[in-house]
Amino acid sequence: MSFPSELAYQYIDGEWLTGNGAWDIIDFNPYNGEKLCSITVATAAEVDLAYRAAERAQREWAAVGAFRRRAVLENAVRLVGERAGEITELIIDELGGTRARAEFEVRAAQEFLREAAGRTMSLAAELLPSATEGKENRVYRLPVGVIGVISAFNFPFLVTMKTVAPALALGNAAVVKPHQNAPIAGGSLVARIFEDAGLPPGLLNVLITDSAEIGDSFIEHPVPKVIAFTGSDRIGRHVAAVAAGLFKRTILELSGNSALVVLEDADLDHAVRAAVYSRFLFQGQVSMAANRILVDRSVEEEFTGRFTAAVSALASGDPRDPDTRIGPVVSAFQAEALTALVDGAVAAGATALVRGRTRGNLVEPTVLTGLPEGSPLLEQEISGPVALLVPFDGEDDAVRIVNDSPYGLSGAVHTADAERGVRFARRIRGGMFHVNGATVQDDPAVAFGGEKGSGMGRLNGEAAVEAFTTRKWISVQHGRTAFPF
Repeated sequence: MSFPSELAYQYIDGEWLTGNGAWDIIDFNPYNGEKLCSITVATAAEVDLAYRAAERAQREWAAVGAFRRRAVLENAVRLVGERAGEITELIIDELGGTRARAEFEVRAAQEFLREAAGRTMSLAAELLPSATEGKENRVYRLPVGVIGVISAFNFPFLVTMKTVAPALALGNAAVVKPHQNAPIAGGSLVARIFEDAGLPPGLLNVLITDSAEIGDSFIEHPVPKVIAFTGSDRIGRHVAAVAAGLFKRTILELSGNSALVVLEDADLDHAVRAAVYSRFLFQGQVSMAANRILVDRSVEEEFTGRFTAAVSALASGDPRDPDTRIGPVVSAFQAEALTALVDGAVAAGATALVRGRTRGNLVEPTVLTGLPEGSPLLEQEISGPVALLVPFDGEDDAVRIVNDSPYGLSGAVHTADAERGVRFARRIRGGMFHVNGATVQDDPAVAFGGEKGSGMGRLNGEAAVEAFTTRKWISVQHGRTAFPF
């Protein structure tokens, strides 16, 4: 498949347009450095055009019946299924992820679309009692209007789809700004699918640009009522501050520093497999990835031997090779930063049980242990194939270490007693925690999001309804009441 360069444009009000900026974003294949396409950036003026188009189109979209909206979403589900092979190839080219990872993303996006199609029926009104005789209270759930979506590069097709699809299903319009490293998979491709699915023009717009060109205009524009951002906590704090000053609602899916905990009674073979998957899926460039792998000291030696053997066996290389488990990281900058991070940790006293090489954008897996408590490395998100092994002494110590983090996104605990795992999970300050599973999980019907520096708000299922609708109270007085004056 040739890369779909026909999607290398802005998508505004149903038209594919060349941006009016003075420079281009170059989209590269991170594995071989091949130039995939160049896209002239959108300007602040085009931000305004996109939001105004969305505002106009949304009024009519909100008024059409839920069954018509559902038909469009169901068409999109069908199209993703029919084009799964092409979408997979595109994701491999643009992101450098393995084929298995790309296929997983496409299947997940289809499931999230299917869930969103069902949410078209979620705008029902409630009839509530009143303390006043003859008074009827109606509470209507209405679309908020227009959503601004700033997407990430790590699972771009899925992240954009899981935000845009429920927003559209609930009667909203959306303007998407995809990440520069995934402008097609996280932006133009989504627009093309909905265009072909019959979505009316203006309801979904894609702006490929950068804050260096548009400043904060994407957030500050008066039209969007909700800003959904996926990315680092550093930028997320800025988004939150700007939006809060304008009384905009934010849905923030930010950085993580997840821990996978292995208690003394865990099935070690299963825990090793879960830990390897949780840390090294998509080269560890996932906010839910298990940065820290905590192991009870009583099984530390046995677990460590099995884990390092499994990590050493992971093949790095061409993501198109079916045997490859570790493809390239997203950019040369990221590869250099990860190499420097590992070098600095070893210089500071950490032990590298597995020490991977860096070859271009290929960063082979590394496993570090012996980091001193309080090491900055234990508190930050590591967006790459670097695992940190941390021993602990009993459950209370494990809970303390897991919670000793500025982040609270995901995590997992492994134990022979599932209810013990649930009790452990309830003690962790975070948005999601999994018993005997991986730290990297998502589900179309279950609220997804973090606490502390990992963000605010939730997506998926009923949480998406809360995120993209508002309630309006209308009372009806039957008969006449007496007023005090």
